[in-house]
Amino acid sequence: MIRFLLRALAAAAGFWVASPLLRGVQVANTESLLAAGLLLGVINALVRPILILLTLPLTILTLGLFLLVVNGVTVWLVTVFIRGVHLHGPLDAILTALIISVVSWIAGGFIDSGIRDHRRTA
Repeated sequence: MIRFLLRALAAAAGFWVASPLLRGVQVANTESLLAAGLLLGVINALVRPILILLTLPLTILTLGLFLLVVNGVTVWLVTVFIRGVHLHGPLDAILTALIISVVSWIAGGFIDSGIRDHRRTA
């Protein structure tokens, strides 16, 4: 559960990083940011595997590049449910998904190494 919350915070940080970098991404306040991170975690756990399975032929045909669109759709779904986060187009959704992925990847390295260090000392 702690790992999920840390990863949700990393996703929220990704939204936070994307908002000043991309003109089409706007986050109203910190509450919206945290809610978006949590909801993105839930959508990635529940909806994204179904989307990947349904779009598998396109993903194979495009050599995996269609996963960028799937990730963009998951980010767009967050904006449907969270009123304080706005995207102005599909390209903004895809670029935001890329930024969130990079931020989450970096944060995941810190999270995993912190957990490994904690296990060694315990």
